[in-house]
Amino acid sequence: MTTPILPHLIIRTMLPKPAHIENQQSPVQAIGTDVKTQFSQALALHQQGRIVEAGVVYEAILKIDPQHFDALHLLGVAAYQSGDNQRAADLIFKAISIKPNYAEAYSNRGNALKALQQFDAALASYDKAISIKPDYADAHSNRGNALKELKRFDAAVASYDEAIRLKADYAEAYSNRGNALNELKNFEAAVASYDKAISIKPDYAVAYSNRGYALKELKRFDAALASYDMAINIKPDYAEAYSNRGNALNELRNFEAALASYDKAISIKPDYVDAYSNRGNVLKELKQFDAALASYDKAISLKPDFAEAYCNRGNSLSELKQFDAALASYDKAISIKPDYAEVYSNRGNVLNELKQFDAAVASYDKAISIKPDYAEAYSNRGNALNELKDFEGAIASYNKAIAIKPDYVDAYCNRGNALKELNQFDAAVGSYDEAISLKPDYAEAYSNRGNALNELQQLDAALASYDQAISIKPDYAEVYSNRGNVLKDLEQLDAALASYDKAISLKPDYAEAYSNRGNALKELRRFEDAVANYDKAISLKPDYAEAFSNRGIALKEFQQFDAALASYDKAISLKPDYVEAYSNRGIVLYELRQFDAAFACYDKALSIKPDHAGTNWNKSLALLLCGDYAAGWALYEWRWSAGTTGLKRPDFVQPLWSGTESLLGKTVLLQSEQGFGDTIQFMRYATLVAERGGRVIAQVPKQLMGLLQGLKGVSEWAVQGGALPAFDFHCPLLSLPLIFETNLATIPSRNAYLTSDPDKVHAWSKRLGEKARPRVGIVWSGSPGHKHDHTRSIALASLIDYLPDGLEYVSLQKDLRSSDSVTLAGCSRIRHFGDELRDFTDTAALCELM
Repeated sequence: MTTPILPHLIIRTMLPKPAHIENQQSPVQAIGTDVKTQFSQALALHQQGRIVEAGVVYEAILKIDPQHFDALHLLGVAAYQSGDNQRAADLIFKAISIKPNYAEAYSNRGNALKALQQFDAALASYDKAISIKPDYADAHSNRGNALKELKRFDAAVASYDEAIRLKADYAEAYSNRGNALNELKNFEAAVASYDKAISIKPDYAVAYSNRGYALKELKRFDAALASYDMAINIKPDYAEAYSNRGNALNELRNFEAALASYDKAISIKPDYVDAYSNRGNVLKELKQFDAALASYDKAISLKPDFAEAYCNRGNSLSELKQFDAALASYDKAISIKPDYAEVYSNRGNVLNELKQFDAAVASYDKAISIKPDYAEAYSNRGNALNELKDFEGAIASYNKAIAIKPDYVDAYCNRGNALKELNQFDAAVGSYDEAISLKPDYAEAYSNRGNALNELQQLDAALASYDQAISIKPDYAEVYSNRGNVLKDLEQLDAALASYDKAISLKPDYAEAYSNRGNALKELRRFEDAVANYDKAISLKPDYAEAFSNRGIALKEFQQFDAALASYDKAISLKPDYVEAYSNRGIVLYELRQFDAAFACYDKALSIKPDHAGTNWNKSLALLLCGDYAAGWALYEWRWSAGTTGLKRPDFVQPLWSGTESLLGKTVLLQSEQGFGDTIQFMRYATLVAERGGRVIAQVPKQLMGLLQGLKGVSEWAVQGGALPAFDFHCPLLSLPLIFETNLATIPSRNAYLTSDPDKVHAWSKRLGEKARPRVGIVWSGSPGHKHDHTRSIALASLIDYLPDGLEYVSLQKDLRSSDSVTLAGCSRIRHFGDELRDFTDTAALCELM
């Protein structure tokens, strides 16, 4: 948060005329005619504004008569007018000791004490003046000024009101009253007070200037500028009005005009520190950071204890990423002004940038302790807690910011981010919606909303949210990249690539977009292109652990196992707690049949995150392959949570059968859960379930219904995706080996548990004709849509040359790829029946004849 530009309010304290001189006889007549003449001469000079000359005469009188009250008093007034406030206070105090009941002397001494910032002493002096002369309007007005400095603004207003009651045409009191009302944020009343001052004194430039400030705070910028212009018309050399005018233009983001206004103020008043500081703020907005720093430095050279200039200087250094120098500037501001809440908050922002998050929180806490209603500090504190993964604490901090400032759009948006990290995605979307309702063109909120909707798998809604962000901010590279991720998940891979390309065109050094583009290319099985994109991401961001890990996955897919392992090792060196990299490394070692090393990787991943579903599932596959069925089938239950399987856990009201519940008199539903092959393989367990006394319903794909009809133990069949009959328990097929504690020795149905249709066997026997030599059925290709098709299928052309002579080859493929059709058409050695294989019963019959 940038410290706001504080206007230089011109608060002109009404100084009484240089003492109220009565025609006194006693002291003057006692001294003699020469002193009386000299005093008249001094008074005339004083009233003409010739302060120094008047002072010389007053001092001459005091050499003759050191106890001359009027000379002492007015010499003190002259010292005050010359800026020598301590001498003024001392001289007037001496005068009061001679004439203790002279109200004007107490009021004038109060002015000197106020100038010395001894506000309590000044207040006491004004009170004494008023006790002597209760109808002393000037003292009441000056008393209000002291109360305002003490930040007792309500009391100050009351004191000005009393001055006005005593002197209805007291323009200065009305103007100063407006200043106090400004401090109370009662800007409408302040404007009314200034208007009254101006109605009494139409050429009152100070009132016009301060009126402009109140109008600016009311966001009535045109009226504010008109008020400043009126002040300048009355007083063309009014530097403060030019500076305040610059502040209004700055708020209107008319930075060039603001700069010109500050420059004019400085040309009139070359030592105008506030104008230099505010000028620096405008230069910062114009991204002219070096010029801004020069302007702040000039302000500081004129006023070394100018805390605000040090603060603003720190803000510019922060923009230049010179964070250590920014901290030094903030610390200097704090050393001058220890209760400077804005600096502590800005300092916290820099510590955030330096990733010193605990120190940042401490700095925000200090800001809040000084200014308990500091919404921005609470929100920024939430940001630091987010980085510390203290999401609950962050949300509490954002909530506090919102309670203080209910229209705080950034706090709503950032709160959404914290809720998303807690997987409270619906609540996150709600928080983003609040931000958007307050700021309909808030592109960042739409972007973050899209991210949350993506997590909720509401992909179309996420896409719409990203598109809205882009319509507001067409050069929003991050949104194009995230949009690409959603399109990838929607399997619109070409559109995803186009979105990544747009992100990269907007931000050529966007490492994340290159990495995401690699992921899309990997899905398209363009593995070498994917690796090239990961390499580009890594060249832009050498410590990009995720890109190294994804690169390893792509390298594995085209069998470059050593390179894949090296890529995973690099990812792990960059991010030692990188669970996914350890798990993926284990997969490569599993493929290389280096099982001990694979298990070591899986165990390392699980030591970091024991509930990592993907690793548990990967480990289960390795255990099963190694014959450790007990441990393997137990871990295989993680398949429902491992995102890579694409499986969805069954959701029934009826309980899951775990094998411990009695099935006597009960019906159990066995569900097919994966591919055709797994269903055929594991339906053998239906017989064992039936032997437990239960009635078995089997829910399988429609394509397998004919093949499985003869299976023993199944009482009723149901088509997958169709209506289900009543049942008491359910169990997925691949959970049955765990329930029955299967090991290599107890795999059920070592004999055939499926039989072919005799009529179809007979029909296919006739179709094949008499067997003249051994027959071999061949299958070389799986589903082209399978994500691992490149490792499961081969081209027929690459197989033919390896088929031994002397055998009859029969294709068991139903569907052919176009390239294989061409090969097969030119090959007389392989018999192919294509669409004659109507379903699995035909394939089973054909297999029986091999």
